[in-house]
Amino acid sequence: MTAPSTYGLSSEARNLHWLLTNLVEEVPGIQSVAVVSSDGLLLLSSDPGHAEEAREARGAQRGGPRGSAADLATIVSGIGSLTVGAAKLMDSGAVKHTMVAMEEGSLFVMSISDGSLLGVHGSAACDMSVVAYHMALFVGRAGHVLTPELRSELRQSLESRPAGSTR
Repeated sequence: MTAPSTYGLSSEARNLHWLLTNLVEEVPGIQSVAVVSSDGLLLLSSDPGHAEEAREARGAQRGGPRGSAADLATIVSGIGSLTVGAAKLMDSGAVKHTMVAMEEGSLFVMSISDGSLLGVHGSAACDMSVVAYHMALFVGRAGHVLTPELRSELRQSLESRPAGSTR
């Protein structure tokens, strides 16, 4: 993974980028990570090309951005919404995490705070318990700093990054 530039971001935003980079680099089998706001917007991603892909998609007037980060954000948002609805119907309290095991990989979704979600796409060879543990560490460290102001800053940094920029 190529670390995105954090130039011009607040210390909280830089810390979140650092936490996400460490999650991806330290946990074997993680293919892609996305932090999604409660309204389904991508805030932070392990995919450095996500902003360019999203801009190209908007320019081509397609239905929406494609690519690992954008797709993962969409899936995470949908699964988060579905599980919250299921928990309400079952009167079972808040959803803490969701794991989907597939033949060729795994998908993990964990609540961060105020409806924000952490989504991880893991390879078939990943150790699900190790991924879930490290996700819980990320959530524990990131949850208290993911304020509305920081979410807004992260979203603006994704939208303002020039096409092809690695800074």
